[in-house]
Amino acid sequence: MYDIAIIGAGPAGASAALFAAKAGKKTIVLDNDKSMTKRAWVENHYGVMEITGPDLIELGKKQAAKFGAEIVEDTVVHIAKSGEGLKVEGENGQYEARHVIVATGLGVDIAEKAGLKTKDGTEPRIKTVLDADADGKTNIEGVWAAGTVAGVSVHTIITAGDGAKVAINVISELNGERYVDHDIMK
Repeated sequence: MYDIAIIGAGPAGASAALFAAKAGKKTIVLDNDKSMTKRAWVENHYGVMEITGPDLIELGKKQAAKFGAEIVEDTVVHIAKSGEGLKVEGENGQYEARHVIVATGLGVDIAEKAGLKTKDGTEPRIKTVLDADADGKTNIEGVWAAGTVAGVSVHTIITAGDGAKVAINVISELNGERYVDHDIMK
């Protein structure tokens, strides 16, 4: 069983995976390789002069994998409660995790099928988002939402930050105390 399963490897999902894996949590990222960021040209991401969306996604996945996140190409078709955690069903396999972070960008189909509440989006061209609280919690215990699908702006810097925030909240819940990740130059 994984500690955290993340659905989506765009900026929100990969950022969440980076924090989760770096915190020592057994982490899997399930990605269908259809992120809207794959079509982006990015010049407004702090710390990066300019980058293509595909390169940003690959860099994010490499950062998460560096700390042990398992990246699997699979299309998730269902999420359901299972024993002590959640079962995530993909077209190519089934995965169990204590917590699931949904970071599917525009996609709410699997979330709605799982019984997650949705609401109208407020961003231009984003019609429906998951109804999550400020921490990223949804109406189903153990299922969290991050990034555009959680109603934040589509800008990569904002979705990446939201993914990190939600991961910190999940890690904190797993640890039973507030988690902080600080690196110091050597």
